[in-house]
Amino acid sequence: MSKQALKRISRREFVVKVGQFSGASFAALTAMGLMSRSRGEGAPLHDLPRVSGDRAGRVLILGAGVAGMAAAYELEKLGFAPKILEAAPKAGGRCLTLRGGDEVVETNGRRQQCGFAEGQYFDPGPSRFPHWHITMDYCRELGVPVAPFVGMNENAYYLSDRGGSLSGRPVRIREAKTDLRGYTAELLAKVADQGALDAELTAEDRERLLAFLRYEGGLSSDMVYNGHSRRGYETWPGGGTNEGVVGDPHDRGDLFAAEFGSLFHRANEALYQTQMYAPVGGMDRISEGFVKKVGHCIQYDCEVKEIRHANPGVRIVYEHDGESHEETADYCVCSLPPPIMRRLQTDLTPQLRNVINVVPFQNSGKIGIQFKRRFWEEDDRIFGGVSWTTLPNAEVWYPHYDFFAPKGVVTGYYVFGPTSDRLGRMNPEDRLAFAMEHGEKMHPQYREEFDNAVSFNWSTVPWIEGCLAHFPRAMIRTFYPFLIRPEREFYIASDWASHLGGWQAGSFESARLAVKDIHTRATAA
Repeated sequence: MSKQALKRISRREFVVKVGQFSGASFAALTAMGLMSRSRGEGAPLHDLPRVSGDRAGRVLILGAGVAGMAAAYELEKLGFAPKILEAAPKAGGRCLTLRGGDEVVETNGRRQQCGFAEGQYFDPGPSRFPHWHITMDYCRELGVPVAPFVGMNENAYYLSDRGGSLSGRPVRIREAKTDLRGYTAELLAKVADQGALDAELTAEDRERLLAFLRYEGGLSSDMVYNGHSRRGYETWPGGGTNEGVVGDPHDRGDLFAAEFGSLFHRANEALYQTQMYAPVGGMDRISEGFVKKVGHCIQYDCEVKEIRHANPGVRIVYEHDGESHEETADYCVCSLPPPIMRRLQTDLTPQLRNVINVVPFQNSGKIGIQFKRRFWEEDDRIFGGVSWTTLPNAEVWYPHYDFFAPKGVVTGYYVFGPTSDRLGRMNPEDRLAFAMEHGEKMHPQYREEFDNAVSFNWSTVPWIEGCLAHFPRAMIRTFYPFLIRPEREFYIASDWASHLGGWQAGSFESARLAVKDIHTRATAA
């Protein structure tokens, strides 16, 4: 970056740029009043009065995922009579946990039997949530115990195949981050010390900036980065005279060539990865909690075929036990995924049908690999967290539960987009070969310690056929508004109809908005 460019950077912009490396920008901008302090709460429902008599209309809910069950749960509390039609023989949708004995059946006919040991499990869909998501509040309300989820582990690895002497070498995350921040701070300190920021910073600000960079980057008194204890030790401190030996930093050019910086933001540590939680025993504890509350509302093996407007209300045609059935209701809350909705016969407006057709509902894939021993703990001292890689396997997750257990289940890849589409076309044996090929580049113990595995690809899951949607800015302005407002008595509620695509909180938020609007209309009738 040139001195001329630096002169044009305001203090606010500078905080953001430094924060990209230091992790300080979120807190700094919040303190400056530039970011919201709010937490996810969804539409407030606790103070709404119950509806009684004829006003308590009948609501048909399509899909018994967490959005549909949350809608039914909240509607019942408000006096309504919801009914859920679910195509699968089990509730939960993408809120799913696989354990030993479970079977995975794909739309292409492939079948896998999960062979995990007792107590071991794998969440192929949502796996964790941050403190600010309303998911935490529902766990409290449903009596679902939660425990910390180790999202960021600085002792896990970065692995790059981008070139340089670090290519193909696992590097501890703390080493890469400390070295990159140190070199960056050194360069910024030199620019600041030369007075290049005088146009934007007062003399007092400049001295404070230099003090911050010296501390943040672990710089010497002459503003040079020579390594720091934050990156770990070659010899760790111990008793007696053993004060530890700090290792030499990786070469600056090699770090830039490896592009480890591109992995920083994938972790999204400011909002999600540093404070994460998960239900004790598996994510499906949440769906099980809802089933205990609204299981009596669910009718299983009911595949929706038609969605029609009535006058007023809605009419739904579905198939159950090979026969066609029809239901009418005052309102409909639909949580079916876009690939399923696209095949239905409807009289929804052309605008809404067009939006459903273009929703960017992408695929995702994971594989759970059980190993005979926890070599990542025993050999590498990695207890939970994620290793990030520029290789096709993208992310390797270590189990956050049952430390020291004889066996453990590692998420061998977590992929999206074209890579997940390619894996979805493979048979399970080839998916495992893919995971092993790339995983052993980080952990050579893979093949010797392998026990069994089960792979999961959301594009081949019956009645779902996809994973999540993130809307480009242009679509948020044009198409997205059609998803979040009702079409007469028809509502869409799901994470893909929210700004929290892929998170259960998005499902809860959109469901609560639908419930609140239905309540408003019913009480105004």
